[in-house]
Parts: sequence; C-alpha cells; structure tokens
Amino acid sequence: MKKALIICAAGMSSSLMAKKTTEFFKTKGKDIEVDAVSANEGNKMIEKGDFDLYLVSPQTKMYFQKLKEAGERVGKPVVNIPPQAYIPIPMGVEKLGNLILQELPND
Repeated sequence: MKKALIICAAGMSSSLMAKKTTEFFKTKGKDIEVDAVSANEGNKMIEKGDFDLYLVSPQTKMYFQKLKEAGERVGKPVVNIPPQAYIPIPMGVEKLGNLILQELPND
C-alpha cells in the first residue's frame, strides 16, 4: 500500500480531503491511503519517513521550502497542492487524486 500525507494549517480541511481522496482511490481500485496532520507535526512526520509522498496544502505553502528540505534529507518527495485540487467536491478530490498518482514514487 502507498501512503500520502497532507500537511495543513490546523489539519481539519486536510482531514476531510484525505478521507475523500482515500475513498476516491478505493473506487478506482488503487491501494493508496491519504492521511493528514497539522503544519506543527509536518516536519516530524517527514523526518520519520513513514509516507511515500508529502503534500503541502495551499494555506501552508509558506512552509514548503523547509518541508521540502526535510523531504530531501529522507529521500521523500514533498509537493505543493494547487488550490483547485484542494476543494472537497468531486472535481477537487479527483484533481488531488491525480496529483498524488503523478507524484507517488514508483518503487
């Protein structure tokens, strides 16, 4: 199973996006789980390296460079989520799902 983590300001909107995106993957037959944490936990979670991909929400993009550097230290990709892929409606969930599929390492 592949795992992606959304890093968000408080972790509330990202929890909803994570749940909906995980459900989206299930309907597509993909074994990908999406989870979410607050920006305060983001760096620690990247350093643990438990996820295959780390996603930075639009409202926390000011932390992107620091989080990306943490990802580089553990050899994990960290990407920004564009605002249009961060809307909890089917179109936004599909865009986030496609971003995850595009950015997940193929190992």
